Amino acid sequence: MWRTGTLFVAAGMVAGAFGAHGLRRRPNITEESLHAWGTATSYAIYNGLGLLLISLHPRFSKHRFAAPAIAVGGTAFSASIIALVLSRERLKALGPVTPLGGMVMIAGYISLAL
Repeated sequence: MWRTGTLFVAAGMVAGAFGAHGLRRRPNITEESLHAWGTATSYAIYNGLGLLLISLHPRFSKHRFAAPAIAVGGTAFSASIIALVLSRERLKALGPVTPLGGMVMIAGYISLAL
């Protein structure tokens, strides 16, 4: 869980840096696309930090559902947004993946409260 969290944070930071510097230069990138990219990278970082914190907690470090749900849901959420931005919406079939990933991610966090 610790490694997954660190990879999420690192990936979010790299993608965020690319979005801030390289993505703007691509043709057909709109402010809406940049905002969506920022959302995806922020959530990757938030989920990475969440996984890092969970891995330190003695009660939740071995939770069978939370970490995998956060990792899988977070990946689906952020990666689908990034793919949609990079493909300039040509991969519209990925559109439903974003909310499904978000629901799985949220379910992982809610499971920690139960």
